[in-house]
Amino acid sequence: MKGVNAILEPGMLVRHPGQPDWGLGQVQSSIGGRITVNFEHAGKVVIDGAQVELQLVFEA
Repeated sequence: MKGVNAILEPGMLVRHPGQPDWGLGQVQSSIGGRITVNFEHAGKVVIDGAQVELQLVFEA
């Protein structure tokens, strides 16, 4: 993993750049390149960190 995905930790807030309608997401875990995020409008989603670079959100 590279970029922001490499530093993601549980509790951090993110957005999926290709799915803005999913809303704000909270990182649940990041293990071996697989990032589990709980999004407002999509629920729990497992993302391949090598394929999608999430956008870190500093203020909700």
